[in-house]
Amino acid sequence: MSDTAPETKEAAAIRRRWITLGESVAVLAVVISAVTLYLNWADKREERAEKAGESRKASARAAKLVLRAASVGDDRIALAASDPAQIIQSQTIRFPAALALAPVDTSGDARIEAGWFDGALKKARARAKLPDESVGDERLPVAIATRFTAGGDTHESVALYDIGYGIKGGWIAGHSLTLRGVARVEGLSATGAQVAVDARWARLTAKRP
Repeated sequence: MSDTAPETKEAAAIRRRWITLGESVAVLAVVISAVTLYLNWADKREERAEKAGESRKASARAAKLVLRAASVGDDRIALAASDPAQIIQSQTIRFPAALALAPVDTSGDARIEAGWFDGALKKARARAKLPDESVGDERLPVAIATRFTAGGDTHESVALYDIGYGIKGGWIAGHSLTLRGVARVEGLSATGAQVAVDARWARLTAKRP
């Protein structure tokens, strides 16, 4: 009995150590599995966040329109989106109230024509006591609301533009306009477009040499 008792106790101690080690290994496996699942979830969440951010940026880029102008003769400017992925469907062009003109709507053929406003502009220039002639540094502010598609979605962009033009001639022989191009000034809200156009016209005509 004295010989077997220590052996029995030692065997029991060894079994306890193995049980303790096995439990530790099992716990460690559970911890590793939990950490792995968390890291996978965190990576996927970060990936989803990155994709959502990229999607929002792409959508914002698609919704931002900048018009590109090309002169067609002296009395017409062809307009197109700077981004070829954007396709213009229609436009509404608003003039300063001083010209007493109704907005012009276009569909499909985005453009600006001198015939829409040349007579009214000449009268407004006379009332504002602007010079009879200018080589082409004159500016007529307009608000252009553009409806366009990009990536299958429809957007609307409203912005303030300056139409660059030159004017020459006299009051007896008559004046003629030469359209030079357009320059984007700033983005607008649809409700504040007319106010912005009128304010810019007032600034452009108030201080003249």
